[in-house]
Amino acid sequence: METLFNSISKLGAATRKNIDGLGLATLFLLRIVSSLFTGLVSFKQVIKQIYFIGNRSLIVIVVAALFTGMVVALQFYDTLVRFGSVDLLGSAVALSLIKELGPVMTALMVIARVGSATCSEIGIMRNEQQFDALDCMAINSYRYVMLPRLLAALICVPILTALFDLVGIGGGYIVGIHIQGESPGAYIQGVLDTISFKDVLVGQIKSIVFGLFIMWIPLYYGYYLHLNQKNMGAEGVSNGTTQAVVMSAIIMLFSDYIVSSLAL
Repeated sequence: METLFNSISKLGAATRKNIDGLGLATLFLLRIVSSLFTGLVSFKQVIKQIYFIGNRSLIVIVVAALFTGMVVALQFYDTLVRFGSVDLLGSAVALSLIKELGPVMTALMVIARVGSATCSEIGIMRNEQQFDALDCMAINSYRYVMLPRLLAALICVPILTALFDLVGIGGGYIVGIHIQGESPGAYIQGVLDTISFKDVLVGQIKSIVFGLFIMWIPLYYGYYLHLNQKNMGAEGVSNGTTQAVVMSAIIMLFSDYIVSSLAL
């Protein structure tokens, strides 16, 4: 009986801790958003973060998109041949990329590259008490440090997603036409006939939502690293970064399901 009570107690403590963390993360996001209305945003910092998130992610996104499109086309072609519907290859590749694979794969690439770097940077700033120094100089750390990163993510992720979609469709074209021998006209016409404004809109809405989580979660984990004394130091920053990347990916995939179900 005592073991049962201990298990229930641990479960309750873990649940309470998670609820407290969710509330703290929500308040953290609200402070970042509210800082938008308390003064001017550093345009220089926003441009710097756009360069860091967008420009430095281009090669990763292009390579991932190219091979994703090629693999998707290869798999769809093998399936469509069995049903005599090879002319639908362009439609299948475009729909799968624009509505699902484009936003999700782009988000995962950005989480792996940008989310980890952001959490590490903010965590090191916290360990070195740089936020305390900003507070002493009456500089709003939410507006100066957090907000530019969040705005840059909301701007860059949709653009990177659109690039992923285009390159992925191009990768499908390479496989469908130059490897499998499908008609170029049928592939292109299938893409144009199938994709609607709603499909593109859903993909872009997903990318905006993903952009929010990609930056919000790593910022939160890095900023509140000091709440757990075990997280102080290099090992703590490493552990916090790992947790931030994993949690960002999980929440991103969960939000993907929510947006997809609402869009049906």
